[in-house]
Amino acid sequence: MHPSLFAVISLAVGLLYLLGIFAAIDAIYRARSPQSAIAWSLSLCMFPFIALPLYLFFSNRKFTAYLQSRRVGDAEIHKLVDQLGRELTPTVKAPLEKDAHELAVFERLARFPFMRYNAARLLIDGEATFDAILRGIDSAQEYILMQFYIVKDDTIGGEIKEALIKKAREGVRISFMIDIIGSYSLPQSWLQELEDAGIQTTGFGKITHKHTTRLQLNFRNHRKIIVIDGKTAFVGGLNIGDEYLSRDPQFSPWRDTHVEIHGPTALCVQLTFLEDWFWMMQSMPEVNWHPALNAEQDQQILAVPSGPADELDTCGLMFTQLIHAAHKRVWIVSPYFVPDETVISALQLAVLRGVDVRILIPQKADHRLVQLAGFSYLEETIPFGIRIFRYIPGFLHQKAILVDDSLAGIGTANLDNRSFVLNFEITLLFASRTMIDDVSTMLQRDFDNARELSLEEFNQRPLWFRFAVKVSRLLSPLL
Repeated sequence: MHPSLFAVISLAVGLLYLLGIFAAIDAIYRARSPQSAIAWSLSLCMFPFIALPLYLFFSNRKFTAYLQSRRVGDAEIHKLVDQLGRELTPTVKAPLEKDAHELAVFERLARFPFMRYNAARLLIDGEATFDAILRGIDSAQEYILMQFYIVKDDTIGGEIKEALIKKAREGVRISFMIDIIGSYSLPQSWLQELEDAGIQTTGFGKITHKHTTRLQLNFRNHRKIIVIDGKTAFVGGLNIGDEYLSRDPQFSPWRDTHVEIHGPTALCVQLTFLEDWFWMMQSMPEVNWHPALNAEQDQQILAVPSGPADELDTCGLMFTQLIHAAHKRVWIVSPYFVPDETVISALQLAVLRGVDVRILIPQKADHRLVQLAGFSYLEETIPFGIRIFRYIPGFLHQKAILVDDSLAGIGTANLDNRSFVLNFEITLLFASRTMIDDVSTMLQRDFDNARELSLEEFNQRPLWFRFAVKVSRLLSPLL
């Protein structure tokens, strides 16, 4: 090699390592946790060729661009919040008599109250969910608001598209949003067909105005929301794709859960959508703010949106408070189990209080690295009485939690660091016995189809596997 070329390469490598050191110092100051700081700083110092580009794209803790946009639109958003508050009279706000102090914490996190006069039902698995969604779309009279993390151009994707186009031609106003990372495979022609029918579309994360940037692609909008006329809302774990209908042999049968609600809480889900929509479009669609009351069921429901633009880590705090509120049982179902230390400590404390703590995760994995990281938590859970189960029949994707006989939650948030601090999520909490009993029955059936893990099973794995688990654990703050 020519001496001058060698000198140039040496200088470039040295500069890259120097930049890695500076970035490592920045990571120590800015990382969201000590574990994250260690993971980033070690990677940046040892492997700057790989770690430095990743750090530039994925290091931000808070979605600063979203916050800037929110400040620009504060007047508009506050106007909507005030309008929602005026419409939600004392008869709509649920009385918090039982465990009022514990429930009030969730209200403060959500910025919404628990609301009564809702009707709700579980939608178990894909067929029930998409049948209900298609009926909901067909019932729309004024408008439809819809956002999904993943939308695919396949059979069910085509059915949803045609149903929306049909309603648009009938004069129904439709706003449709995808996440550009989750829906990376969706062709532009799919969205163009919607736009040609008069439907407004956008992709969360697109560069559409001065407050967006490609350096914040690590923040994903993981919400799955549909609002019909401000009266009906759908929230849950299913995206739009054939695999959610168990049509993918690799993951079939697909196990998932959605919820359909009718009533005042639909307005809170609507506000969550509008905040995201305003961030992308800098405008608000015309919507209804008058609550629809369902006195016959009178279920008490709270919508808890969360995301990296929150002043607090809403999602992680919600899970922690749910665990602390348990006196008899806390059952959590999630496709991914990569919690932070606070949640692990809360689970350990719950066991010490005599609480039946169970975690249900899938046997099959769709993200190998995340599954490996999850194995590393067995040593911090099973020996302390936290029971870990793996769902056997197919891939488990639902996100659910059950606390005693007092609270149940269904939503989009996983029990992992990404949902806690990087993703925009939404969870519905139910404080009425009808829905709690339904969730309890559903989860009991899921646990009946699972096997309990033992620590010995992990210890008997090959050395290379246990080493891979340890390495994955080091990367868990970055997942």
